[in-house]
Amino acid sequence: MGAITRGTTNPNRLRRCDRWLTGPQAWRLRQTDRPPVAIDLGFGASPVTAVELHQRLRRVRADAQVVGLEIDLDRVRAALPLERPGLTFRHGGFEIPVPGQVEVVRAFNVLRQYDESQVRGAWDRVRERLAPRGLLVDGTCDEIGRLSSWIAVDHIGPISLTISVRLAGLEDPSIVAERLPKALIHRNVPGERIHQLLRDLGDAWAHASPHAAYGARQRFIVTARTLRDAGWPVLDGPHRWRLGELGVAWHAVAPRP
Repeated sequence: MGAITRGTTNPNRLRRCDRWLTGPQAWRLRQTDRPPVAIDLGFGASPVTAVELHQRLRRVRADAQVVGLEIDLDRVRAALPLERPGLTFRHGGFEIPVPGQVEVVRAFNVLRQYDESQVRGAWDRVRERLAPRGLLVDGTCDEIGRLSSWIAVDHIGPISLTISVRLAGLEDPSIVAERLPKALIHRNVPGERIHQLLRDLGDAWAHASPHAAYGARQRFIVTARTLRDAGWPVLDGPHRWRLGELGVAWHAVAPRP
């Protein structure tokens, strides 16, 4: 189920999301009695992101199983020589054609190429395959992974939005607007919650400029605290903020009806 995407990818492009999956979300892999299963949905013209996901998840669970799924059969055939214990490649899409339930479905730069009206249907199809503690990650990033954002969706529905940016040389974190997931990118207009968040994020970054003397990490930490103090439901804490990562509860950015 789905459509063939452009397939562009690069090594280390999804490192920011993988760092989040193996950090604050690692408990989803640990709290299962069987080997956890993670899906790299729509891995693209090169299987490198699936290979990297396998390497990174195995640091959390040595028995983690990663399946790279592609709707383009030629891409699957090209990836088969890279199979190894715990890493396989299959032909498939949003139906997730693997046995049993899965702990993680990472779909990056996939739904961005669909219409906004198709997003919820894709989410719902994937949610049917999630384990009780499972998670769908619907994300978008730039070509080399310096700007990323993703929506976390569990078996009930969307729960959070996370943005992650490279702090070195960053002029304004609200630039992530150009890399929002499809569910939000067209909602970055006055009157929508995501527009207000990005505007407040840019303002908080500007107001934190005196802290730039202590480095971009300290400036971003102050920015995140400013947002939290202003009432935004900011998630995690300085240990994530110092990485250029900021999460907010979904209800704060959800599109208005």
